Amino acid sequence: MSAIRRAVTGTWDRFAASDPGLLRLMAGLRTVGAILVTLVVLALLHTGVTLMVAGAMTAMVATFAIREKEVRGQAITLALGLPVALAAMTLGALLHANVVAGDLSFLALIFGAVYSRRFGDRGTALGLIGFQVYFVSLFVRATVPALPQLALTLAVAFACSAVVRFTVVPETPQRTLARLRAAFRARLAQLVATHLALMDAEPGQLDDVLDDLRRDTARLHEAALMIQGRLEEGTPDEATAGLLQRRVADAEIAAERLGMLLLNARSAERADTLTLHLPHAALPTTTSVLETGGDVHTRLRRDLEALNLLVARRAPDDRGTALAHVRNRLLGYRDEDKLPPASPAVQDAFRGIGEAARAVLGLRLALDGPQDESDDSPATTRSREEFDAEDLAIVAGAGEDGDEPEDDRTGLERPTTRAAFQVAVGSALAIVGGEFLSSQRWYWAVLTCWVVFLNTSSTGEILVKGYRRLVGTVFGVVAGVGLAGLVGNHTWTAFALVLVCIFGMFFTAPLSYALMSFFVTAMLGLLYTLLDTYSLSVLVLRIEETALGAACGIIAAMLVLPVHTDRRTDEHLDTVLVRLREVVAAAVEQLSGGPAVDLLGLARDLDTALDELRASTRPLTHPITPLRVRRQTAQYLVALLETCAYHARSLAATAELVPYSRTIAADPRLSLAGKRIARNLDLIAARVRDEPAEGEVEAGASIAAMLEASDSPALRSGTVTFRVLRHLQRLDENVVGIARPLDVPVAGRNAGPRA
Repeated sequence: MSAIRRAVTGTWDRFAASDPGLLRLMAGLRTVGAILVTLVVLALLHTGVTLMVAGAMTAMVATFAIREKEVRGQAITLALGLPVALAAMTLGALLHANVVAGDLSFLALIFGAVYSRRFGDRGTALGLIGFQVYFVSLFVRATVPALPQLALTLAVAFACSAVVRFTVVPETPQRTLARLRAAFRARLAQLVATHLALMDAEPGQLDDVLDDLRRDTARLHEAALMIQGRLEEGTPDEATAGLLQRRVADAEIAAERLGMLLLNARSAERADTLTLHLPHAALPTTTSVLETGGDVHTRLRRDLEALNLLVARRAPDDRGTALAHVRNRLLGYRDEDKLPPASPAVQDAFRGIGEAARAVLGLRLALDGPQDESDDSPATTRSREEFDAEDLAIVAGAGEDGDEPEDDRTGLERPTTRAAFQVAVGSALAIVGGEFLSSQRWYWAVLTCWVVFLNTSSTGEILVKGYRRLVGTVFGVVAGVGLAGLVGNHTWTAFALVLVCIFGMFFTAPLSYALMSFFVTAMLGLLYTLLDTYSLSVLVLRIEETALGAACGIIAAMLVLPVHTDRRTDEHLDTVLVRLREVVAAAVEQLSGGPAVDLLGLARDLDTALDELRASTRPLTHPITPLRVRRQTAQYLVALLETCAYHARSLAATAELVPYSRTIAADPRLSLAGKRIARNLDLIAARVRDEPAEGEVEAGASIAAMLEASDSPALRSGTVTFRVLRHLQRLDENVVGIARPLDVPVAGRNAGPRA
C-alpha cells in the first residue's frame, strides 16, 4: 500500500508541477460544473434544446469572464453581469429583424466592450459578458416573444455559475496561493532531479539534458512569478507576503546557481551562464573533471539525491532523525573546512548544494512553519539564526513600498482606446464580408476578429494569433464532422461531449491557442447537431468565416492606429533595461554600505518586464517568420537579458543579507564596479529610445582586476565577495554583448559574453 501511495503522490506532484496552482484544472472544472448544473436545472424545468444551448453558453461566459482574485469582487461582478447579459439579450432580440440597426448596435457594443478594459478586471468581465451574450442571441436566433424564457434561462445560468463558483469549486486567494506553493516545491524537486541527470549525462546526451535544465529552470521561475502575483491577496499581512517572497526567491536563485555550478564541475572549462538561457548555445568542453563512479562523483550525486529528498518531503512526513541528519550534512558545506578535497569548480558545486539546502530550509520554515530543532548541528543553528535576523528585517521593512506608477497615457495613446477603434473597424469589415459569405452566420467572422485582439498588443501578435486560430479551426472541423456523425440524435450524449470539449478548451487555453480553437470548433459541430442545423457545409463555412475574421483583424491592426511589433518590442526592451539598471545600482549601493531598499521587489519588477518583452518578441521568434536573422537576434537578446536578470537577482539576494548578516560585510570598493554597468545600460537604453547619447559602451579590464589594482588583497574563491564580483563580471560582459546587436558603439577590446 505504501508503494501505491508513493506512486499516487508522485504522479499528483508531477501533475501539480505541470499546472501551477491547478489554475487550469480549476478553471475547466468550474466551467464544466456551471454548465452541467445549468443543464440539469433547465432539464427539470422542461425547457427546449435551444434554451438549454443558450443556458449552457451563458453559464460558460458567466464563469470564465470573471478573473478577479478576491471572492467579494467576484460576487459583485457576477451580480452586475446579469443585468448586462439581460440587456444584451434584449437588444439582440429587439433588433433580430432589423439588419442595419442590429449591425450598428453590435459595433457599438463591441467598441464599448473593448474600451471597458481600461476599468480593470471588472470592466473587462462586464464587457466580455455583454459581447458574448449578444453573440448567444445571434446563435440561437432570439426573438421578442422568446424573451421571457430567455431571461429566465440567463438567470438560471448566472445562479448556477454562482453556486459552482462559491460552493462546489471555490476559488479563494489563500487556496490558490497554497496550491502555487505546492507547485513551486514540486517544480523545485523536478529541477534538482534534472541536476542529477546532468551529473550522469554522457557527452552525447548533454544537449538534451541542458534542454531539460533550461525548461525546468524556466518553469520554476514561472511558478515563482505566479506566487508573486498572488501574495498581496493570499497572505494576511505585508510582512508575511515579504517573508514568503524572500524564501521563494532564495530557493529559485540557489537552484539556478546550483545548475550552473554543476555544469562547471563536470566540464573542463568554466561555462558561460548564457548556456542556461539560449537554446543551442555553445557548450563548454565536455571532458569531465569528475571521474564517473569516483569518490567525489559518488558523494556529489548522493548529496544531490539528499537535496531532492529535502525538497520533496513535507513537514508532516518528517519522522525520526534521518532527515535532520541529511539536512545537517548538506548545510555543513557552507563551512570551508567541511568541503571535500577537490578542484575549485567541484568545491563550488558542494558550496552550491550547501546554499541550496539553506534555501530549502528557509522555504520549509516559510511554508510549513516552525520545526523540531533538537537535532540541529551548529551549521543548522547558524542558518536558523540568519533566518530569524532576516525575518525581523522583513517585518520592520513592511509597508515601505511606494505606490505603482499609473499609466498617464490619454486619448488614442491609451491601449484600450486604440484597441477599441481597431476592433470596431475590423468587426465592421467582418460584418460586411461575412454577410457575403452567409447572411445567417456572418457573426463567426466578427467573433474571430474580436478574439484575435484579446490579450494582444501588436500587429505581429495579432497575425500569429489569427494563424493559430485558423489552424485550430481546420482541425476542429474534421473532429466536428466525426463527432456529429457519432452522436446522431442522442441529445445527452452530445451535451456530454460538449462538456468534454469545453473542459479541453479551458485546460489547454494557456498552453496552445491552436489547441483551444480546435476544441471550440469541435464543440460547435456538436451544438449545431443539437440545434438540428448541422451539415458539412456549415462547418466549411466556419473555416471561411474564421479566415475572413482573422484577415479583417489583421487589416485593421495594420491600418488603424497600428502598433508595429518593432515599436512594441523596443518599448518593452527599454523598460527591461531601466529595471535592470535599477536593480544593479541599488544592489551595488547596498553591497557598498548604502541604505537598505526592497531589492527583491525591484528584481521582481525586472522579471515582470522581462516576461512582457519575451511575449512581445514571440512574433519575431515564431517558426513561421521568414526573417531568420532577425529571429536569431531576438532570441540572442532575450537570452542575454535573462542571463543579466539571473545575475541581478543573485546580487539582490546577497545584498539584502548585508544589513543583518554576520558573515557578509559591505565593501565600498564595489561602488566602482556598478558605475560602469549603470552607464553602459544608460547608453543602450538611450539608443533604444532613439535619444541622443554621447559616449560609447565601455569594455575593458575585468571588474576583479579593477578592484585588485589598488593594493587590495587577493580574492579567494568561495568567499561572498568573490561570488559578488563574479556576478558583476558576468553582468558587465553580457551588457556589452547586448550593445553589439543593437549597434551601440563599444569602446575598448572586443569583449562580450564569455566564460
